Amino acid sequence: MDDVDRKLIELLRASGRATYAELARTVGLSAPAVHERVNKLEAQNVITGYHAEVDHKAVGLGVTAMVGVQGADWAADDVLLDKLGAMPQVEDCMFVAGDESYVLKVRVADMELLEDTLMAITRIKGVTRTRTTIVISTKWEGRSPALKPRPVEPDHNDPEEDD
Repeated sequence: MDDVDRKLIELLRASGRATYAELARTVGLSAPAVHERVNKLEAQNVITGYHAEVDHKAVGLGVTAMVGVQGADWAADDVLLDKLGAMPQVEDCMFVAGDESYVLKVRVADMELLEDTLMAITRIKGVTRTRTTIVISTKWEGRSPALKPRPVEPDHNDPEEDD
């Protein structure tokens, strides 16, 4: 993967509906060359899909919670993951290091449905406990990190750092 591929990925992450002509103008290639590159990135499973961003409140999912799930040592992870994956309220599932085995992002309409969801999670065989953090507001979400991370430079204009 070269810098042009990285730029194409960044552009598509920002706007998955960009045309090959628009992408081509930005990266300085022809539209057919961009089309070929994007097809290769899809074939290599670098680009795994395209989606629409949705205002969750507008579609009736105004409550978001992060749920840590501790599994029993004897529990079969594949069974636990199948049960969690079958719950439409669970948007994301991350395997994590720490006290919990998994952290789930749960979206529901209201607190009553959150309670029902938490009760359903705790009833899954092998779940020993959960820890829930309710999201008050989301400042940003779904940010696309740089594909070539750069070191963070200190902001020398920040008055609080001038001690």
